[in-house]
Amino acid sequence: MRTCILLAIAALCYFSATTSVQAQAVAPKREFRGVWVATVANIDYPKAPDNRPVALKEQWLQLLETYKAAGLNAVIVQVRPAGDAIYPSDLVPWSKFLTGRQGLPPADENFDPLAFMIEETHRNGMEFHAWFNPYRCTMDLDTLSLSSTHMFNKQRDWMLRYGTRFYFNPALPEVREHLAQVVGEVVEKYDIDAVHFDDYFYPYKVQGEEFPDSLDFEQRGKAFANIDDWRRSNVDALIQMVSEKIRDAKPYVQFGISPFGVWRNRDRDPVMGSDSRAGVTCYDDLYADVLKWSRLGWIDYVAPQLYWHIGFPVADHYKLLNWWSQHAYGRQLYIGHAVYKVANNLEAAWHDPAEMARQIDLNRRNIAAAGSIYFSSKPLINNPLGVRDTLAQYYARPSLLPTPTERAQRPFQAPNLRQVKSREIKPLLRWRPNRLDRKAPPLYYVIYRFDGDGLGDFENGRNMLTVTQRGLNKRRFNFHDTSAAPDGTYTYTVTALNRTHVESKAAPSRSVYIGRDRVYRKK
Repeated sequence: MRTCILLAIAALCYFSATTSVQAQAVAPKREFRGVWVATVANIDYPKAPDNRPVALKEQWLQLLETYKAAGLNAVIVQVRPAGDAIYPSDLVPWSKFLTGRQGLPPADENFDPLAFMIEETHRNGMEFHAWFNPYRCTMDLDTLSLSSTHMFNKQRDWMLRYGTRFYFNPALPEVREHLAQVVGEVVEKYDIDAVHFDDYFYPYKVQGEEFPDSLDFEQRGKAFANIDDWRRSNVDALIQMVSEKIRDAKPYVQFGISPFGVWRNRDRDPVMGSDSRAGVTCYDDLYADVLKWSRLGWIDYVAPQLYWHIGFPVADHYKLLNWWSQHAYGRQLYIGHAVYKVANNLEAAWHDPAEMARQIDLNRRNIAAAGSIYFSSKPLINNPLGVRDTLAQYYARPSLLPTPTERAQRPFQAPNLRQVKSREIKPLLRWRPNRLDRKAPPLYYVIYRFDGDGLGDFENGRNMLTVTQRGLNKRRFNFHDTSAAPDGTYTYTVTALNRTHVESKAAPSRSVYIGRDRVYRKK
């Protein structure tokens, strides 16, 4: 028994050391590192309904602190759980998951939770993606507790009951217009970086019950060969409308979809299907033709939920990663990981501390995969099997966010790195925005440090020293490099980035030598 314990400890130590080496050996310059923050049923935030602004603020700040320590650079926050909102809206009521009763605002009528969350997220150098569940109207059949302003009470004819919930009828043009307006309201009012839909389009099927839209199909689906194609066209119409709404309002705001991890099984589609045997698929069961949306450029990124372990016979994480990498059609590809299964699943792989590390390694080796999103926040906070520590090792170096494929804005001019001075025998950098950009300054800056006298590889993330906070609208900037080792020569430069993370040319570099008494500028 003692021998087994010693072997287990040795294996864990070997894993920790190996993971650390692998994590530090690869440092992508650009990588999406996100987390889903679910508000429905208070899965992640807030811990329990609370209409006190102080409590809501404190909880959000604590979450951001944990995300930042883990090296994350994006949050995907559920702002519309079930036909409601965690922000003041002219279209839908306050969510009961936020304040405790649907329609009840926070205690301070001037407090806007969403505005606060976005501002603090950006202050911490992360993107904020507003996550909407478009069609879900209620989480149960209790309609008596719904606010009078909920669409169930205002437009009962838009609703369909299926299983134990009510849904907006995807067949109705007026429903699509309403949902596009809900998204548009957030895009126009708030400084979000992206709109995000998850896998819930037509609802997951209830055994023994047909979705009640046959009469709508008879009235509206005469141009289609079957009801499945007609349902897909209904979802297509919503996605196209939302995409156009976003582009018209703020062209830099992205639109991302996180579909179920299997688009179609090969037995249903021998040409395009994946080598999988999933019981549910995007195309055939949820009527979400994600490949079409990517191909036509309606969306900017796709984040399939590959919530299975590597080698799982029915849906192998590795095989599906490769499949999606071949079917992204130029969109950014982020992979969804099931941290909620870590130490919480019957499959032995989810009790292996190395499983998540292996999945990140696979991502980084895949040329099409540009990052990861983790579902959800609560497991990262609880840290089973040290999963958050694993992320912190892999994400120890800063990383820029990927540039949207078709929404990239022009780059700024190179900043003016004025000097590198000595402060406490450490380099102090001082720079300004380029004079041509001072009226509309860059969103943030990247400081590079290269060993030796001269510039090195800008594409190696290990040479990125730090990324500044976003939105610091200042005329002068300072950075004190307290990590520089003595008796060393370093070369510094700075670049400026815009809202779509396009990088400027580098400022003229400055090389210094750190002596025993001060920092010396090299000629």
